[in-house]
Amino acid sequence: SCSRAKDVTVPAKLPVNFFSTRSAVIDLFRGQLDYADQLRRQSEIVLYFFYAPWCGQSIAAREEIEHVASRLSDQVLFVAVNCWWNQGKCRKQKHFFYFPVIHLYHRSFGPIEYKGPMSAVYIEKFVRRVMTPLLYISSRSKLLDFLSNYEPGVVGFFEFNASPQPPGYLTFFTSALHSLKKDYLGTIRFGVITDKRVAQEISLLHSGSVYLHRHANTSLIYPKDIMNFTAENICKWALENREMLVRWLRPHGGKSLLLNNELKKGPALLIFIPYNPLAEIHPLLDEITKVALEYHKCNKSQAAEPDLQHIGDSDSPAFDSSVTDAHVKFSETFPIAKYPCCNTVVLPQWHSISRTHNVCELCVNQTLGVKPNKVHVPHCNFLEIEAALDSFYLQEHTFFQVISNTIECSNFLSFYSPFSYYTACCRTVNRHFLSFISSEKTIFQTPKVAFSSHGKKDNTQFSIPHIEDRNCFIPDLNISSMNITGLSCRTNKTLNLYLLDSNLFWIYAERLGASRSTHLKEFAAIVDLKEEVHYVLDQNQSLVGPTLENFIKNFSVLYSPLKRHLVDDPSVHLDEEHVVTDVTTSTFHQTVFLSAKSVLLLYYAQWCGFCASLNHIFIQLARLLPPDSFTVARIDVTRNDLPWEFMTDRLPTILFFPHQRKEQSVKFPEDFSVNLPNLLKFILHHSSPSSSEPCTKECLHKESVLQQGHISHLEREIQKLRSEISALHQAHNQLEAQLSEARREEQRLQQQKHTLEKQHKTLQLHSDQLQATYDQKNQELLEMAEKLQELADASENLLKENALLRILVASRGGKLQSKDEIKEPLQSEQTLSEDNDISLSTATAALEEKKIDNIDTIETEHSSGNRTE
Repeated sequence: SCSRAKDVTVPAKLPVNFFSTRSAVIDLFRGQLDYADQLRRQSEIVLYFFYAPWCGQSIAAREEIEHVASRLSDQVLFVAVNCWWNQGKCRKQKHFFYFPVIHLYHRSFGPIEYKGPMSAVYIEKFVRRVMTPLLYISSRSKLLDFLSNYEPGVVGFFEFNASPQPPGYLTFFTSALHSLKKDYLGTIRFGVITDKRVAQEISLLHSGSVYLHRHANTSLIYPKDIMNFTAENICKWALENREMLVRWLRPHGGKSLLLNNELKKGPALLIFIPYNPLAEIHPLLDEITKVALEYHKCNKSQAAEPDLQHIGDSDSPAFDSSVTDAHVKFSETFPIAKYPCCNTVVLPQWHSISRTHNVCELCVNQTLGVKPNKVHVPHCNFLEIEAALDSFYLQEHTFFQVISNTIECSNFLSFYSPFSYYTACCRTVNRHFLSFISSEKTIFQTPKVAFSSHGKKDNTQFSIPHIEDRNCFIPDLNISSMNITGLSCRTNKTLNLYLLDSNLFWIYAERLGASRSTHLKEFAAIVDLKEEVHYVLDQNQSLVGPTLENFIKNFSVLYSPLKRHLVDDPSVHLDEEHVVTDVTTSTFHQTVFLSAKSVLLLYYAQWCGFCASLNHIFIQLARLLPPDSFTVARIDVTRNDLPWEFMTDRLPTILFFPHQRKEQSVKFPEDFSVNLPNLLKFILHHSSPSSSEPCTKECLHKESVLQQGHISHLEREIQKLRSEISALHQAHNQLEAQLSEARREEQRLQQQKHTLEKQHKTLQLHSDQLQATYDQKNQELLEMAEKLQELADASENLLKENALLRILVASRGGKLQSKDEIKEPLQSEQTLSEDNDISLSTATAALEEKKIDNIDTIETEHSSGNRTE
C-alpha cells in the first residue's frame, strides 16, 4: 500500500549572541521581553534595539549602537532584543514591519521611536535630546543664543522659589518629550527660564507662561484661556505654529514619497552640506540660515531681528548690526526704497520721430494718507503691483507729453483701498540709454525734483527699480550686493529651502548633477517640478552666503539667466571608429546643430526591444551615406535629458536635421516601416535643396560636384560589395564541401546504427531464452525442495511414533510380569501371548491410521499452498 510522505521540517537553530559579550549593550538574544521591561523599570533612560539576526540593516547598525553605548553607557541603559526567534516573547508580542527598531524611554514616558539615519552621531544626538529635553536658560546671553538658532524655540518661564516643582513644570517637561515622539527630527527646541528678569526680556511676566519664538513672523504666547494647559496641547500648538525657514530632509533609503511630496509644493532649493550633529558650531549652516531668514523676512523697513536687538549687549559677538546699518544707509540715500513693492515701467515714445522715452518707477506706498492702524509688516504681492499698473495706465497720458531732465513724482489713490497710495516717479531719457546693462550712470542722476499737476512735492531724489532691473539703473548696486530681504514675498517663484547631509545622501546630489570626483561635498540645486527643470550652482564657486543669494536672485527674476541643467550619460565616450555616433546631453547641441552635416538621429532606450532590432539597419545606412555630408547618430533618452522641444513620448523615434535647415527637423512617418530603402528615400527627399529659389551656375556646379561625390562613393561601395560577394562565394564552396563530407559521415553512422540495432535484437532474444530457462529450473528446484521437506516431516513423525510404541510395549511387559507372579506359569504364558497378539494388531492398526492421516494432511497443505501461489 502507498502512503503519502510526511513533511519534514528542521527546527530552528538556537539563537546566539548578536553583540559581543564585552559590549556595553545587554543582548537578550532569546527575546526575553519581560526581562527587558524589568530592566527598564530600574533605569531612568533606556534604549531598546530590536533586531533580527539575519537583517543586513540590523548588522550594519550594530556597530553604530555599540559606538553610542561606549560613550553613554554610564547614563543610558542599552538593551538589544532579538525579535525574530519564534520562541521568544518579543516575537509573540511585537509585530514589526521592518528592522531594526529603536525605542527610547525616559522613565515611565515612552516609547519614543527613533526614525532617523542609523548613524552613530545622529543616534547619539537624539539620545541626548531625550536625556535633556529642556535646555536651562540662565542668562540673557544664553537666551539670545537660544533664540538666534534657526530651529523653532519654545521657552517656558517657571519660578522655583515657592516650591521645588512649580505648577505646570512637569507638564511643560512632558510636552518636550511629546515633541520628540511626534517629530523625530527634533526641529523644536524647548528651553526653561527660572530668572524673572531674563523672562521679562521676552515679555513673560507670570510663572507658567510659554513663549514660541519666530524669526519672520510674530512670536506667540500660549493661550491658556483658550486651550487647556496639557502636554499634548502645548506640543500640538508648537507644531502647528512653528516657523520652518529651512527643513532637513532625511530619506530612509526605501520606497518613500518624501521627496515627491516636498517637491510638489513648489520650486525647491536643495542644499547638500557635510553635517555633524554633535558639533558645537556650524558656520556654513549659520550662513545658510541667515540667507533663509533674510529671504523670508518680508518687512524690509524693519531692522533684522527686532526682538533680539534689545536682548543682546552691544559687545555681544552674536549681535551683528552691519545689516541694519547698511539698510539704514541705503534708505537714506534712496528714500523710495522703503516701499517694498516697486516696478519699472518704460512708456512708449510719444511721437513717431522721437528718440526719447519716459521711464517711471511705480511703487505701492502705504505710508501716505490716513491709516486706522500702524502697518508693521507691509506685504507685497503681484496683485498689488497689478492693481497699481492698472491705475497707472489709466493716467499714463499725463506722462507722455512730459519732456524733462528732472524726476517728476506723483501720488494717486488706489482703487481698492482708501488708505493706500501709489507713487510714480518719471523722467525722460534717450532711447540709447535704455541699454541698461551698458549704462555707466543712472538715469536718475539729477537731484532736482519737479512737481506734478496731480500730486504733491516729493523729496524723492532717486528711484530704485524692482529686483529684475535694479542692478541696471544703479551702477554701484550690482546683483552681488543686492539685498534679498523679503524676496520670497515679492515673486511668484518662491523657493522652499531644504538641507541634506552630504555624508549620507550624496548619491542624490550626483543624480542632480554633482561631480563624483569632488572632495568637498557641498552642492546646491534648484528643482522646479512643475516646469520640469532644475538648475545647478557651479561647484567651482564656494557655497557661501553671497553665492546662495545670487543663485536665488537669478532664479527669482522674470527672465532667469540660469541655464537649465540636463543630466548627461557619463558612460558614453566618443569613438571615431563607430559608424553610428552616440549622442549625449553635453554633445547634443554640438553634434546636431553646430555640425555642417545632415544628421539622422534615433531616439532609443535600453529596454526597447524593437529599438535594438534597428541597429543593423542604421549601421548599413551609415556605411552607405557619405560620411562628409551625413551623420547617423542615436541617443538613449532614459539616460540623457533633452530640451523640451525635442522630447518624445514614443520609441523608437527618428528625426532628420537637414544641414541647411537644422531648425526644420523632420520626423520619420510612423506609418512607414523602418527599413533601409524607406530611410534612404526619406533622407534624399528632405535633404534636397528647396526649389523656390532658382539655381545659379555656382549652385549647379556644387550640385554636380555633390552628385559626382555621391557617384564615386556609391562606386566604392559597389566595389566593396563585389569583393564581399566573391568572399561569400568562396565561403559558400567551402561550406558545400564540408556539407558533403558531413553527409557521408552521416550515412556511415547510419549503417553502424543499423548493425548495432540488429546485434541488440539478437542479444535481447538470447537474453529472453536464458531468462525462460532460468525460470523453469528455478520452478523445478522449488518443487523438489517442497517434496524433500514433506519426506523429512513424515520421517520425523514416524520416529516419534516408533518411540511411543516402544514405551507402550515396555509398560505392557511390566504389567504382564507382575501378573505372572500370581498365576500359573502356563496360564500366564498363554494369556501373555494372546494379549501381545491383540496389542500388536491394535498398535499396527493405529499406526496405519496415523500414517494415512499424515499423508492426507500433507496433500491438503500442498493443495492449499498451490492455490495460494
